[in-house]
This record gives sequence, C-alpha cells and structure tokens, in this order.
Amino acid sequence: MSKLKLIIVVFLSLSTLVCLGQKKQKAQAKTIIDPNWDSMAKKYQVPEWFQDGKIGVWMHWGIPSAIDETRPNDGSHYGRRMYGPNDGETGAQLNMTQTLSDWHAKTYGAPEDFGYEKFVPNFTAENWKPEELVKFFKDCGAHFIMPVATHHDNFDMYDSFFGWNSVKMGPKRDVIQEWKDAAYKYDLKFGVSTHLYWSPRFFNTARKYQKPNTPEWELFNMDFDPNKYASQDSWNEHWYKRCWDLIEKYDPDMFNNDSPYPSIKTGKGLGVKLFSDYLNKDLSENNGKQSVVLSFKDTKRDKAAFTYNLERGMFGEPQKYPWMWATDLSGNWFYRKEAKTRMSIPVLIGNAVDAISKNGVVMLNVALKGDGTLPEPQARMLRAFGDWIKINGEGIYGTRPWKVFGEGPLEIVTKRTGENLKAYSAKDIRFTTKNGNIYAFVLAKPTEDIVIKTLKEHDVLKNKIKNVTLLGSDEKIVWKQTKDGLTIKLPKNIPGQPAIGFEIILK
Repeated sequence: MSKLKLIIVVFLSLSTLVCLGQKKQKAQAKTIIDPNWDSMAKKYQVPEWFQDGKIGVWMHWGIPSAIDETRPNDGSHYGRRMYGPNDGETGAQLNMTQTLSDWHAKTYGAPEDFGYEKFVPNFTAENWKPEELVKFFKDCGAHFIMPVATHHDNFDMYDSFFGWNSVKMGPKRDVIQEWKDAAYKYDLKFGVSTHLYWSPRFFNTARKYQKPNTPEWELFNMDFDPNKYASQDSWNEHWYKRCWDLIEKYDPDMFNNDSPYPSIKTGKGLGVKLFSDYLNKDLSENNGKQSVVLSFKDTKRDKAAFTYNLERGMFGEPQKYPWMWATDLSGNWFYRKEAKTRMSIPVLIGNAVDAISKNGVVMLNVALKGDGTLPEPQARMLRAFGDWIKINGEGIYGTRPWKVFGEGPLEIVTKRTGENLKAYSAKDIRFTTKNGNIYAFVLAKPTEDIVIKTLKEHDVLKNKIKNVTLLGSDEKIVWKQTKDGLTIKLPKNIPGQPAIGFEIILK
C-alpha cells in the first residue's frame, strides 16, 4: 500500500470514529439531566427493581454502637449531646442533653479529657459477619439493603480519602465494600446512606475543646463555621467531594442523602449537581436507562425529581410517585440496650401494607451492636415480618397501587415523624394489584365473615369476580358479591398471622 493510500485509509478511519463519537454524544445528550430541579423532575425515573422489590433493610451502625449500651438516651446524637447543651436548646431536648452530658462526665470523664474521638478504638466489629446478616435479611423478605456510610459524627464507614474512616481506625475494615459484596452474593440491590451535611453543626459544642494541628481538628470540622457552613464554599465543596468519592468507589444502586444539602442560593447548587451527576453516571453506563434510586427528605421539592424518604411518617392517601416509608425497629436508630420500638409486630405489618397500598416502599432500620451482631428483639421482629411475607408476598412483590388504596375505620393521617402506632381491625383492608387481579389484605385476624364494601357490584370494580383465594391456603373460599360488597365467608383455617391476604381473580 502506497503512503498516499495509507494516509487516506487512516483519515477515513479517524473520520468514522469522530462521527461515531459525535453520534454517541448526541444520543447521550438526549438523556442527560441538567443540574437543576426542572430537569430532574422531567427525567428522573424510578427503576422497576425498587418498585417490585418493596422491602429493604437500613442499617445504622458505627461509633455510637460501641458506646456503653446502658447510656441514658439518644443513640444517634450522643456525640452532639455529650459536650453539653447547645444555645437555644429548651424543654425535653435540653433535659436529654444535660442528662447525657452529666452521665458521660461521670462514666468516662470530662469531655476535655475524654472526647468523642476516644470511642473510636472501642468500635471493633469483632463479631460482624455481613454475609450471615444479609442472608438473614433476605430470608426475612428484603430485596435490598442500605447501610449508613457516614453519619452526623463525620466518621466514614469505608475506604475514603478522609482521615477518619473504618479502614484506618476502629474495625479496620471496609464496611461498605463488605456490605456490598454480601448483598451481591445474595442477589440483593445495594444502597448507601450519607448523613454528612449536619456534621459541622452537630459538633458545635465540642469545638471549645479542640486544639489546632491535631487529628481531632479534622473530625470536629474546625475549619467550618457551625452556624454559617451552608454558605461556606469550602464546606459545600468538601461535602460534594466526600459524597462523590463514595459514589465513584462503590457505585451504589441507591443513594440516600439523609441530611440537607448545598442549596442553589447559598451552596452554588452543589446539591442538585451531585444528584444529577449520580444519575447521569448511571444513564451513561446503562444506555440512557436509569437503574438507580436517589432518595432524600426535602418536602419543598417536586417529588417527581427524586424518591421521597418519609422517615417515621405516613401518607393518608396514595402518592403519584413511589416513595419510601423508613421506620426503625430498634427504638433508637443506633443500638442502645434499653431502647425499644413502640410499634408492635401486627402494627408494623399493617403499616407496611398501608404504605405499599399507597405506592410506598418499606425500609426497616436495624441497629447493630458495636461488635456487629444483631440484637435479638430486632431479629425477632424481622423474623415475624419474614414469616408473614413468605405467605403473603405474592400480593406484595411486583404489585402496584389499585385505584382505591383501602377502607376501614383506622384513619391514617399524612404526617412526618408521626407513624401509626394504633392497632388495625379486621375492618381495615388495603388493596394492591398485579397481572389484572386484586389483592385484599385484612389487617387483623377476622372472627366473622369479611365484608369488603369497596368491591360491591357496579362500583369501582368494573370486572366481574371469577374467584377468591386465601394466600397461603388451599381451602376453597366461599364468597358472594352483592350491591353491598364482597362477602367472604370466614375461612375454617386462617394462617396464624397478624394480617391475611386474599387474591381476587377477575374475569
């Protein structure tokens, strides 16, 4: 081949590659999400695995888990309260803080002698077996897990560029990587939760005890103003880098931001930039199809732009967009021996079905001990939940809300941090739908014939009923549909569960 022909071939090849690259860029440009809320709302899509999977386990575990389990209160904010009251604290919050700071001084010594950093060596995780735990979570019905990667105490549970992390200190293990490996071994989706943004304010009262040029200076965020950090470029950039480091290294299927984030007004939009960058990374790796979930708590944002995390609260009505009901089985978020959830197992199951009937996904938090083991009271609740869903999962997994969420006397009020603790009755019924059929859950064990008023003739149910079956039973169910409702004769053998489910098969 002559030099001229060779030059022509090379030129044509390069031209082809350039054209292909331009076409690829144009294709990606159609799916890219701009770093603003309008673009997020238009293009954010909740993946089916999340809507189908329905059940996840959240894990709060870290330095607070290893502090004396007999401490008087507050597992998740020990590092804030141990240094004494913040300006403006009043009432019950002030009493909690004063009680805890007094207890800390009596138990460990004055905070200038025994600061929060002294607890890090106590967090050893010597009995932590992530594969066994994840297998247990899966056996109890979970389809995804979400460990806390960084809590308000500024300690990273992974191999981060930040000096205070679980690889260099404490357990000396890459906790997030081990959780991820275990999740993927058992075919579960894997998420991470960061609570970092509160951190400068969280350690406000610890500041007076810190000295320059010490490692603790970094832990306690001494380079950032505890009252004005939201307007400090240095903090907002630091937050972004920490979060992006987590995303790039661990490529999570779900990213939950459990704190505020840099706003467009004071934080140069680094919050929405991080969120859109996370989604764009996923879109570019999946041919423009979103496969990840982005969740946080912001009540002021268009809920089309993300997956709303309704922590310890409930919705009274179905929601247009999928959302997350996050509740805590430990009573304290982080482990403390005397902490107990006030929610009974029957109410937990009823609340979970209620959330799912309203387009929700359930996230159950567990609080591990400092050694990495799961306390038995929480394990017992998960087992009970798992026993129930093994029988009734057909009406939970892969379902969507029906045109009516349910009926019954117990009123669920839309409220954040106000989840239902009242017992459901056999007249409280919730619906889901899948493959053209309806599932009706009776949220307490019935003692008489069941009448489902919503399913009466010539009402919201347009199709005629072909058959009714009881989930988990081969018993032939006797039923009749009239203008007053669907009456189901009380089955002879009802599964020994707090709630029972019927499949309503339509013609």
